[in-house]
Amino acid sequence: MNAPPEPGYDVAVVGAGPAGLAAAVTAAARGRAVLLLDAADRPGGQFWRHPPTPPDGGGEDGHGRSGWGTFTALRRALRDHAGRGRLAYRPGQQVWLVTRDEDGFLIETTPTHDGVEPLPGPARARRLVLAPGGGDRHLPVPGWTLPGVMAAGGAQALLKGQRTLAGRRAVVAGTGPFLLPVAAGLAEAGAEVVGVWEAGSPLAWTRHLPAVARVPAKLAEGAGYAAALARHRVPYRTRTVVSAVLGEDRVRAVRRTSLDATGTPRPGGTEVPVDLVALGWGFTPSLELPLQLGAATRVDADGSLVAAVDADQRTDVPGLYAAGEATGVGGAALGVAEGTLAGLAAAGAATDTAPARRLRATIRAHRAFARAMHLAHPVPAGWTRWLTDDTVVCRCEEVKCAAVRAAHDELAAGDARTVKMLTRTGMGWCQGRMCGFATAALTAELTGHRPAEAELRSTASRPLAAPVPLCELAREARLFPST
Repeated sequence: MNAPPEPGYDVAVVGAGPAGLAAAVTAAARGRAVLLLDAADRPGGQFWRHPPTPPDGGGEDGHGRSGWGTFTALRRALRDHAGRGRLAYRPGQQVWLVTRDEDGFLIETTPTHDGVEPLPGPARARRLVLAPGGGDRHLPVPGWTLPGVMAAGGAQALLKGQRTLAGRRAVVAGTGPFLLPVAAGLAEAGAEVVGVWEAGSPLAWTRHLPAVARVPAKLAEGAGYAAALARHRVPYRTRTVVSAVLGEDRVRAVRRTSLDATGTPRPGGTEVPVDLVALGWGFTPSLELPLQLGAATRVDADGSLVAAVDADQRTDVPGLYAAGEATGVGGAALGVAEGTLAGLAAAGAATDTAPARRLRATIRAHRAFARAMHLAHPVPAGWTRWLTDDTVVCRCEEVKCAAVRAAHDELAAGDARTVKMLTRTGMGWCQGRMCGFATAALTAELTGHRPAEAELRSTASRPLAAPVPLCELAREARLFPST
């Protein structure tokens, strides 16, 4: 599966999660020379994350993994095409820059760790499918920098990837269906989950029943998680949030606060002892690579910036396709359908066939469900009310809420980019991946408007898609020609 790269490929795919795997094997099945690049050591992405080595030296355990059968089928196809020389799969390669030239795309990579053989130079492909996935959306809360506070996705990744519990007494809080599998996984692994605290209300789904009915598998999946929580007697509270994390050197407790119908925190609250806080506010697509190439974007129903694509997953950049979370957070099944369609189109196959039309119907159904999910589980409108002046907004640069508010009140900063320049939010190691959305949302709240597309682009655009060693830049002197 680790065939060395060749000078050029028909199709390159970045990301080996649900969408990327589907795109790569589909294009390879159409006879195209395909290169699949992924930062992880094993395929599957965050959704099908698994331990570095199979437990007990045996086969991988797919128990409780949603869509595991789909993953194993895609992995078999990947191995088959790689064995036939149709597909070069290069794991452990972080893509940090993508550019265009007259022949297509140049893809710069760097190994993610020692022991991974670097590519001999930039990979070349005539067409490119980007399936970079996404990451947890973060909202600051007083005390969220204490050890023991994690993103819900981080707690799940640690459990899936290392079979390790991040704490023994946990609360899972935020909004959205993702809280359920995280809490169920923690409980089944032996943690005492004191509650799932949902900021919204499940009754909001009743306004979107037609969209829900189009994807019955989602109902069954949700029912399974609910049954798991019931078995472990995990309480489920609605209109409830963690309004503060308490402790000195680590998490000792949280303040549980109820929200009114407008999403505004009510006065007071109750302290609940815990040693793990898993916060989940949805996901943010990773758009560094599409934005490097100048791809058009739009604002999705959940307020996220996403890549704009047509009915064949094409962006407005010739030869560039996007699939999965980059086009809007919607889950693995949607990613597989979009990736398959993108693989067909990138391979030059006909997309006016009955199978392609079925794929589009699947995509429309899952997109409708995703929109319903986003509308039923919004970030609470009054979330900034739980912020104190000392609440850290940007963890890397240690910028506090008071500084962001002062930039607006005293220095007339009216957008997230100006706040960034005045306060250094988003200028640290993560380059705004953790604080970008919160900064844009807080600034918009201060100025009385919703974050606009231009503001979100300013927080999502990065010259390099990932940190790279200086020696990597030194080797790529051709990127910086002398004048």
